[in-house]
Amino acid sequence: MSEPRRSWTSFLQGLANTRERVSSGREPLHCVLGNEAADLDSMVSALVYAFFRSGPEEKDLCVPVINIPRGDYKLRTEAVFLMRQAGVDPGLLSFIDEIDLAGLHRAGRLELTLVDHNRLAGHQSELAEAVRGVVDHHADEGLFQDAPVRLIEPTGSASTLVAREIVGAAPELLEQDVARLLAGTILLDTVNLDPAAQRTTPDDQAMVDLLIPRAGEGQDELFQVLQREKFNVSDLETRDLLRKDYKEWQIGKERIGISSVLLPLKDWASRDSDLVQGLEAYRSARGLDMLLVMIAYTAPDFTRELLLLVPREAALQELEELLNEKGLDLADITPEELKASPLAPGLRCFSQGNLGISRKKLQPLLQERFG
Repeated sequence: MSEPRRSWTSFLQGLANTRERVSSGREPLHCVLGNEAADLDSMVSALVYAFFRSGPEEKDLCVPVINIPRGDYKLRTEAVFLMRQAGVDPGLLSFIDEIDLAGLHRAGRLELTLVDHNRLAGHQSELAEAVRGVVDHHADEGLFQDAPVRLIEPTGSASTLVAREIVGAAPELLEQDVARLLAGTILLDTVNLDPAAQRTTPDDQAMVDLLIPRAGEGQDELFQVLQREKFNVSDLETRDLLRKDYKEWQIGKERIGISSVLLPLKDWASRDSDLVQGLEAYRSARGLDMLLVMIAYTAPDFTRELLLLVPREAALQELEELLNEKGLDLADITPEELKASPLAPGLRCFSQGNLGISRKKLQPLLQERFG
């Protein structure tokens, strides 16, 4: 006989008691943590995997943790839209600035599952002893080998792996709202399963084929509405655009940050006359040696552009050499108004002909060269 399961609505209602469970309880708390970029995939995989792993009793309710401050949630426009569609009140969600994971760990109460990453961010590394599971689609860094759950496979989306686990163990959990969350996320991550984007695996295709009939919306319609919301950055200033989807690493002696931005460089430069100053202010505030901005948009074809801001000329040249060696197929497109800036010597702007090189694929190349 299969173990009892909560409904989606019951699970969401149960999350309302998270703060009380953290502050007054003594029992272990199983939290599911996405990565620091907290894109749609990290949020949905954390939320839905927590739903999947939750039992019927309150003590068995897993808590999804969104790995950004609550104030940054508004920047994830497509996530705000899709969560609202699925009946998720953001007030029920726990954000990283609202739940003391380190305190729970010190009290011996934390059981942690990582989704959409398999290495904790440096400032969260103290939580490593609490990791009991990993579900991720990035390159396997070889950590947490003894975790009871360790599922690391190169799919287009971590949500594909979550969906596959549910299909295999509890397909009845794939209610319409859950199916829409998973399907929409996979479609965004794989650019609607477009082979040209070089992100789709057979598992991604199989899960979309299974989820779409349950999602209450057609594949193309779901992708298009989410794509529209994802690109809805009209109200964001340069700082918010840069921090909307951002990851940072210490690689050897270099502190490197990569922002993913969904606005064509031409449009960005046109609406922000102080763009270079904004880029430099962000780089300086983060203490970065290298700031890379990977621009991607569809208008009407999928397009990539790349900005490099590296004050040290030798480091900039080495970075450019690496990117050319690895076949990114770069062509200079630095707008004249940006070249006129006194900060422009450290700035390079390119079109990226190789559409298959995303941040996920670029970071290991940087690690190999500068690590």
